[in-house]
Amino acid sequence: MATRSRLHPAAVLYLGGKPFPALAACEHYAGSEKLIAKALQLQHELGPIFDISCDCEDGAAPGQEGAHAAMVAAQINSAENRHGRVGARIHDITHPHWRDDLEIIVAGAGERLAYIVLPKVGGADDALLQISALADACQRHGVSRTIPVHVLIETPGALYEAWRIASLPGVESLDFGLMDFVSSHHGAIPASAMKSPGQFEHPLIVRAKCAVAAAALGNGVVPTHNVSVELRDISIVFEDARRARQEFGYLRMWSIHPNQIRVIVEAMRPDFTEVTEAAEILQAAQDADWGPIQQKAKLHDRASYRYYWELLQRAHAMGMELPGQAQSRFFQ
Repeated sequence: MATRSRLHPAAVLYLGGKPFPALAACEHYAGSEKLIAKALQLQHELGPIFDISCDCEDGAAPGQEGAHAAMVAAQINSAENRHGRVGARIHDITHPHWRDDLEIIVAGAGERLAYIVLPKVGGADDALLQISALADACQRHGVSRTIPVHVLIETPGALYEAWRIASLPGVESLDFGLMDFVSSHHGAIPASAMKSPGQFEHPLIVRAKCAVAAAALGNGVVPTHNVSVELRDISIVFEDARRARQEFGYLRMWSIHPNQIRVIVEAMRPDFTEVTEAAEILQAAQDADWGPIQQKAKLHDRASYRYYWELLQRAHAMGMELPGQAQSRFFQ
């Protein structure tokens, strides 16, 4: 008797809608060729439990923007990029080189570019202009895939239009930029709000973080939390990531130093007991052709299946060992 084929959750749980992006919990920023190379080596050692963002905005020396973008494209296209999880942050829309950044990076590495980060957009129109320019560059250079976009919310105008920005085509993540957001308030928000505990207590920052997370999650994109400025005491970094995840609903966080990567991933991991439950429920649902099931005297259907499938994807993206047959069934 032939073995009955099992339908994958991605094939049945999002009919008529888009699946939620399965991104690593940590996004590590590197600006120089040396630091990018070190990040790629660490990614090789740890696996794709974090993404790498090559930084053109802060990494390029004035007058060297073109050479820097070409270096970024070469790193993305190199054999050292073993996992295909390297993106790039271009210059902001007020900088004269942002279009050239897109042109150079898409021409040199468009097929392997994981995402593009758009900084300091003033609102949805700015983001849409850059998204359209990205699509045009892809068409010119024969890149048939849609390159995802991550949009930085770090101005009052972008925060005001966060919901609209999150709904734009190709947007995969909304990233909160704390330090530029504080700076944009002309001294009304104290510098203490750029670090903990102030960043989790000042009313204007709390309001902004909640608004970004709500806009992202409400539009099916990933909310990404700002950096922790602490470089030595990893317990502070862990606590920043834990609070971002548990109190504000963020599913991803920036890293600016290699020492931060592991603790961010650890703090953002789902409860392993819930991961085990997710694996059991999804395996039973798959065996039932994704109809309703009873599991431990509780009813489950496609609504709960979507919750547990996204949880399982996050666990897998964070390098957790999956229980039972979950690895072979869902991630081969």
